[in-house]
Amino acid sequence: MYDQIIIRYGEIALKGKNQKEFVDLLRNRVKQKVSHFTGVEINMTFDRMYIKLNGNDHEEVIPKLQEVFGIHSMSLALKTEHDIEAMKDGALRAVKDAGGDAPRTFKVTSKRPYKNFPISSQELNQIIGAHILKNTENITVDVHNPDTEVRVEVKRNGTFISCNHFEGAGGLPISRNNRVMLMLSGGIDSPVAGYLTMKRGVKIEMVHFHSPPFTSERSRQKVEDLAKILTKFGGDLLLHVVHFTEVQKAIQSNIPSNYSMTIMRRMMMRITERLAEKNEALGIATGESLGQVASQTLHSMNTINEVTNYPIIRPLIAMDKVEIMKIAHKIGTYDVSIRPYEDCCTVFLPDAPKTRPKRKNAQKFEQSLDIESLIEEAISKTETVTLREKELINKGFEDLF
Repeated sequence: MYDQIIIRYGEIALKGKNQKEFVDLLRNRVKQKVSHFTGVEINMTFDRMYIKLNGNDHEEVIPKLQEVFGIHSMSLALKTEHDIEAMKDGALRAVKDAGGDAPRTFKVTSKRPYKNFPISSQELNQIIGAHILKNTENITVDVHNPDTEVRVEVKRNGTFISCNHFEGAGGLPISRNNRVMLMLSGGIDSPVAGYLTMKRGVKIEMVHFHSPPFTSERSRQKVEDLAKILTKFGGDLLLHVVHFTEVQKAIQSNIPSNYSMTIMRRMMMRITERLAEKNEALGIATGESLGQVASQTLHSMNTINEVTNYPIIRPLIAMDKVEIMKIAHKIGTYDVSIRPYEDCCTVFLPDAPKTRPKRKNAQKFEQSLDIESLIEEAISKTETVTLREKELINKGFEDLF
């Protein structure tokens, strides 16, 4: 029955002179997501985007659009002419399709941007509502809290009637001009941090610290699979795999065990900053949640942050584990994150890491390390993996996991 999907912008609509830039970014991303559906058309107005399905199944298209940041909500819609009988018939069909035979409440919400149409919005609500009541059973009107809302939008190019509504991903469309380096481990938190960072319109490049032979190739594959899932939301992404073995061996040999985690995180931050400079990124994102582990206390963050002037983005900072896990399930990273392959942070975790490390102590202990040489070696051995969303889709995305 439905031949259109109406996309509503949400937050983008509040933008001023740069609104067009956001809308163009959104259009380009939507175009990418529907490119493998034959015949789909995208049409724009100043406050809406319309996807003409041309025979494609909306149950396949809608989930793809729900992965696009910048979409507030969507509605399945059918298009009619500016004819009251066609509009009445379309609204009735929409209600029956939404509710089947089950008793329900509904309301009609009409908008008339096309002022040449002779019937007012309020009159349309009454006419269409009366037609639905006359031709259905066990359905009543509830204008305050209806089970179903029938939206009727009278536009210049036709009338769009919608009844089935879907939430979008929200946020802002991703811009390549806003780029940060995401420190991606194999755990639950950092992929969620990447997702939430992208939700604010930020392009991520991922940095993973790999320590063979202490961490296995399965551990690395786990991280690559997490990165692949994030392409669903961010499009083509880069994963920088830093060979961190020599750095960790130097820390293990020269640093007191209770400060080894702090120094390791400081070294990771320095290396990530160098990669950010090299790749013209503007910040660093992490999956840290305040107080969750020893390296994520305020004292630890204060000491670790000392080594970089880059802004540190921590989208999970005030979340607890249950909230983070809920998002991980939603975006599809949870089952990969819990694979039993450890990353370098857990392999080298000391028995009693310092929870209140001091900057002056960290500086003193680091004097035993050739920091610049270790950083240069790690950067020189870094591998960059390009993950292309279209290739993953063509291979059968879900089969990869």
